[in-house]
Amino acid sequence: MKAARAKSVVTKKGTPWGTIIGVVVVVALLASVVTYYLVKSAPQRDQKSREEAAASFAPTATDPDPSKRIPGVITATYTGSVHVLPTERVAYDHSPPFGGPHDGYWAACNGVVYPTAVRTENMVHALEHGTVWIAYNPDLVKGDQVDLLAARVKGKTYTMMSPYPGLDKPISLQSWGHQLKLDSASDPRIDEFIAALRTNPNGVYPEIGASCDALGPGQFDPSNPPPFDPSKPGPDAKPMDYKGTTGAQGEQGGMPGTPGLPTAPSAPAGQ
Repeated sequence: MKAARAKSVVTKKGTPWGTIIGVVVVVALLASVVTYYLVKSAPQRDQKSREEAAASFAPTATDPDPSKRIPGVITATYTGSVHVLPTERVAYDHSPPFGGPHDGYWAACNGVVYPTAVRTENMVHALEHGTVWIAYNPDLVKGDQVDLLAARVKGKTYTMMSPYPGLDKPISLQSWGHQLKLDSASDPRIDEFIAALRTNPNGVYPEIGASCDALGPGQFDPSNPPPFDPSKPGPDAKPMDYKGTTGAQGEQGGMPGTPGLPTAPSAPAGQ
């Protein structure tokens, strides 16, 4: 009897710790992979939700400018198609500006997130094409807040984003004739502003259907854009009522004192 009991104890299987540890490791790895992809895709999922919430601000024939319903939006009326030379500056009436004379070459606005500040006169021209420009103060907006703003721009043509040193608020949104300044990248008015004004077809910007693509090397290079000038415009800066050269040459009148620019290729609004 004792011999049989001893044999039973000896032949009894032990706990398979190796298998258990292996299973735990695999489960942990799978969990970490799932978590990684959930975190990585969160900005896109969240941005889709924000866009859906702002859908009621899309323009219609009966509601041509829904931005009028957004608290904090200011507006002004500007004449389009007034160009200055690449070496000239404009004494804008707002900072950042959202209309007025501008460089004959527009900044690329096909979903570009510029890592450095860009010459203002080029950015204003892109607004004339139906673009929304998100500007932010790099001293006040950092890290996740920058990423949250960039999620509104990446992959979305007729939008662009850049730092704007010295901005009096953390964030400022511009479209032609419209501006909204905000304190937080999570403010839902950002998506409402974009829904209302990005390629709005109801005449709120001068050049419906104009391109957002850069014209090419030597004109505007989005990989090496002309830099932002933080200094105050001098006495030779063009005033807001500058008339430029209109009528005969170039894209909507061309640039004064230079050969005419090619007409912007048409592009379906809203892409």
